[in-house]
This record gives sequence, C-alpha cells and structure tokens, in this order.
Amino acid sequence: MKEHSLSASPTHSVWDRSLVPRLHIEPGDEVQMECTDASGGQVRADSTIEQFLAMDRSRIHALTGPIWVEGAEPGDVLEIDVLATRHCGWGWSSVIEGLGFLKERFRTAHFFPWQLEGEFTRSLFPAVVPLRPFLGVMGVARAEDGAFRTRAPGTFGGNLDVRELCSGSKLYLPVLNRGALFSCGDGHAAQGDGEVCINGIEVPLDVTLRFQLHRQRPLAGPIVESSECVASDSKSDSWVVVESGTDIAATARAATGRMIDLLGIHWGIDEVRAYILCSVALKLRLSQVVNEPMFTVSAAISKQILPERELFSIP
Repeated sequence: MKEHSLSASPTHSVWDRSLVPRLHIEPGDEVQMECTDASGGQVRADSTIEQFLAMDRSRIHALTGPIWVEGAEPGDVLEIDVLATRHCGWGWSSVIEGLGFLKERFRTAHFFPWQLEGEFTRSLFPAVVPLRPFLGVMGVARAEDGAFRTRAPGTFGGNLDVRELCSGSKLYLPVLNRGALFSCGDGHAAQGDGEVCINGIEVPLDVTLRFQLHRQRPLAGPIVESSECVASDSKSDSWVVVESGTDIAATARAATGRMIDLLGIHWGIDEVRAYILCSVALKLRLSQVVNEPMFTVSAAISKQILPERELFSIP
C-alpha cells in the first residue's frame, strides 16, 4: 500500500473517458485529495450575491481526478473507502431562480455564507446544525464516448448527493472502463435528504480515500456501506442501495428491487421474504430531488438486523 496526494488543480467539470489520468495507483493505495467547493473556487466566504450570480457556471462541480487504478477492467467493482474528511471552516448555500424543489415558491436569488466550527455551525441562528462532511460527487468514467456535464448521476456514480458517504463509509461502483478513471468533488459539510434548495453546505473539502478492486463481480449500480456517524437519527451502520432516474416512483421501485436482489445474493433470503423484510425494515429516502431531470433514491437496511457480511472479499 502506498500513500499519494493529489491537488485540486487542474479540475474538470465533465465525465469524459478520454481525459488523461492525473494519478496512477495500485489497488490498496490511499490518496489524500484536495477538492474545491462546487463553484470551482469562484465563491469565497465574503462573496456578495452579485459575485455569486456572475460566476462561470460551466465550472460547476469542479472535480479532482481522474485517477487510474491499475488492473481495473470493465466488469470489476471499485471500492472507495472514505477514511477522512476535513472542511476548511467556511461554506455557502444558495437559492437560484428556476432551480430547487420549490422553485415556483422561491423565485429570488439568495446567497448564504456559513462559518463552520469543528463539528457544528451556529450561522443560522437559532439552529445549531451538526456537520457530517462528505463528497456529493464520486464516480468513475461513463461507458460512452464524449463529454458529459456532471449534474446527472447514474450507474457510474457521479452527483449522487448521498449524505451517508461521510468518513467511515464505503462506496462500491461498477468499473466501466480500463483503469476505472475515478474523480470526485462537490464537498458538503452537511446536507438534508433531498438537498431541496439546490445546495447543502457547499465547502472545499480535503479527503483521504483508499481504493480496492474486486475483479469481475456483477454490480448494477452504486452501493454504500454506511458508517454510524452519518445521521443523528440512525443508531446503526447500514447497507444502502442507490438508484437514480427521471421518475421518482420508478426509481424508488428500482432501488427496492435491487435491495431485494442484494438480500437474496448475499444473505440467501427468498425474494418474497426479502420483499416482506423491506416492507418492515427498509428506509427509503430521497437523497436528492434537485438535479432534474434525474432524482436519486437511497434504500437502506440496518446492519443490526442482518448477519455480518462482506459484499466482496479482497483478493
């Protein structure tokens, strides 16, 4: 195992499998990565609403990477262990005309700066908001040729905005190209389910990630092995199936179906009984509802109710 470091610059704001990798690593290596905030460093703690509205939106979701993982081939699974996250003491949120879950109600642009303490912020008095930093975007290069903006998530991961991906969690992604070509960014210090106004607390974020490779294992889409730290209303780690699509109900059904399949493959639970188990124990959440036309649904089952398993063994 080797340790590497990767600065944020130069960033990229598209998924494109022709991008030249900035770093080559071996499975098992750790990478300390700098990630700008979602604006690509255009927003500062003292920015005005005028400066915010004037920023270059082609640089939104400025990502760090790509990283080439030696030996990764299509059909493999890339495991990303989130070892540490470190915010920089400030962040921002906004309301943007024409965007957000309640865009018909909130039509006036607004910019809100946050001052962050170690594990909480008091900026929005009288609320005290706990901080659970995570990366909103983690993904591998898409299977198709071409350059694709990063707003839409998919099978490859990407702009999932799943708040369970804080320090201590693991993300499993299907490899779609040689080398996997992993990139990440869009740091959040905190985010509610849905990210309804269009932002969490957007922050520059330094992260330490470890990469493992599981060879030729089928995976239909992202799976999260969450950490207990991720939510104050959760008392246990969970297995989380993540699904994105253009129809919320259809996407929720797909996530539930994938959880039923997961319970059958790894715990040997008959599908009808897995269906019943989901009905009594599944947490079905809207992770993000603002990256239209794509919505992201997370289906989670607590590890406390299942025998301990590793989804993939390390070779």
